[in-house]
Amino acid sequence: MARVMATGVFDLLHIGHLHYLKEAKKFGDELVVVIATDETVRKRKHNPIIPQEMRRELVEALKPVDKAVIGRTDDPLKIVEEIKPDIIALGYDQNAGDLEKRLKERGINAKVVRCSKYSDYDLNGTRKIIKKIEEKIQKDELYKGTE
Repeated sequence: MARVMATGVFDLLHIGHLHYLKEAKKFGDELVVVIATDETVRKRKHNPIIPQEMRRELVEALKPVDKAVIGRTDDPLKIVEEIKPDIIALGYDQNAGDLEKRLKERGINAKVVRCSKYSDYDLNGTRKIIKKIEEKIQKDELYKGTE
């Protein structure tokens, strides 16, 4: 039985997330998803809109996902040691850096694969959704001014 691990923020779930997780699941039998902590999201991206436990619960409810867990802020590879994946599936836009080298140094024998970009829809990214909401609010404000 092959265990696949996927990681991400998953703030404002969208179709791109679902595509990533469906593709990741195809690499094995069990998919465990690591959700970035609120602290990690603040450091690397933005203030999260949805708290980490709610993001975890939402992701775990998705059909391809067998289990979702909250990641670590102290040592990101510690969660990998705990999960013991055979495969780590990265999103098309996730920066892996020297992940394979760091895994080997820790004695973690997991294959790293990259999932493809999903571009069939306009709203396939959190920032795109936020931008669309901002545009809608601006249009609504302009419309109110013409009444």
